Order: sequence, then structure tokens, then C-alpha cells
Amino acid sequence: MGRVRTYARKTVAAVALAFWMSAFLLPAAWAGQVIDRIVATVNGHIILQSDWDEAMCYEALLNGHPLNQFTDDDRRAVLDRLIDQELLGEQMKSASFEHASQSEAAARVAEARKYYPEAATDEGWKLVLSRFGLSEKDLLAHVQQQIDLMRLVDAHLRPAVQIDSKTIEAYYREKFVPQLKPSVAPEVPSADVAAKIRELLTQEKVNELLVSWLQSLRSDSKVSVPGTSGAGDGVQTR
Repeated sequence: MGRVRTYARKTVAAVALAFWMSAFLLPAAWAGQVIDRIVATVNGHIILQSDWDEAMCYEALLNGHPLNQFTDDDRRAVLDRLIDQELLGEQMKSASFEHASQSEAAARVAEARKYYPEAATDEGWKLVLSRFGLSEKDLLAHVQQQIDLMRLVDAHLRPAVQIDSKTIEAYYREKFVPQLKPSVAPEVPSADVAAKIRELLTQEKVNELLVSWLQSLRSDSKVSVPGTSGAGDGVQTR
């Protein structure tokens, strides 16, 4: 009987030791798993820290902006754009416009490659992509989405913009002509640049309307940003 009790005590002790060790070993086993964080929600749709980080990688690569030069304000601006994209994405479901093709996205990516001398070869370009943690397939999909969002904005807002000839003439006289240097180039007739001025003014007005539209979408939506000061903020999820 004594031997049985001794064996039982040893068994219980072994189980207790295993349980105690597991409390320390389990976090190490989870160390390889990515613990993500909720940094914002838009009408119930979650934006994770990984989404935010990836968006910064896209912006950095496409604009030739080194990631280590992103300030806190830059980071917050990227998150704001992610929120805006979610809001606009909801509007895209009921909008009608021509979606971007892969060739259009590829042309934009080709422009981005020029920022990186080493990307002159395909191997060099792969190294650039890997440095940002991106794949070319995902990059093309991202660029297509950005083009679609711009076309959505244009389709929704451009028809409301009207630029009359007086406004074009005023811009030509007050802003365009003073920028010309007579010693470098002769004065360009207003008729020759009217179309370009009209497009410039139209785009400026579309941008103004976009700010108002986004403000309206935000006011009509449920947007929550639990933490935005850095990678350690937000609500943890697995």
C-alpha cells in the first residue's frame, strides 16, 4: 500500500511539474504566431495593425519614400487614408465606372520601379519588393484598387464641377502668366492653355468636394480608432 501511495504522489508531482513548466513553455511555443492589433473599425469592419503596416509599405514603395523616414504624422495619415478607403469602398458597390485593368496597374508599377536603380533587372526588382515585404501580384492588386477608388471619386464628383471661361481667364492672368519668365519663354496665348487650366481647376474642385464627401461619410458612419500612437497600441487579437 505504501508503494502505491508513493507512486501516486510521484505521479501527481510529475503532472504538477509538467503543468507548471507548460505555463512557461506555452508562450514560447506561441512566439512564432503573429499577434495582431485592431487599430480601427469602420462600420464593423476591422482594420488591423498588419493592414496599417502593409499600407505604409505600399505607399513607401510606390512613392520612393523610405519606411524609416515615416514620421508619426505620416503614419497617422496612412491610417486616415485606410479609413477613407473603407468608406469609399462601401460606395463602390453601387457605383458604375470602368475598373482598372492589369495593364494600367502595371504601367503605374513600372513608374514606381524608376525610383529604384537596382530594379532595372527583374532580379533587382524582386529584391526591392522583398525589402518592403510585398509581392508583385499583391502590389498590382493594390494599384488596381487605388485606380478604382480615384475613378469612383471622379464619377461621383466631377459631374458637379463647372468651370466657366471667366474663371479660366482669371487663373491665366493672375497665376499662369506671372509664373512665366519672359527671358526663358514667350507669353503663351490663353487659348493654348485653356484646356489644361480647366482640368487643373476641375481637379482642385474635385479634391475640395472629396474632403466634404469624406467628412459626410464619416459623420454617417461608425468609425472607431482605439489607439494610433504606435505599434503597441490598439486591442490585441489573434
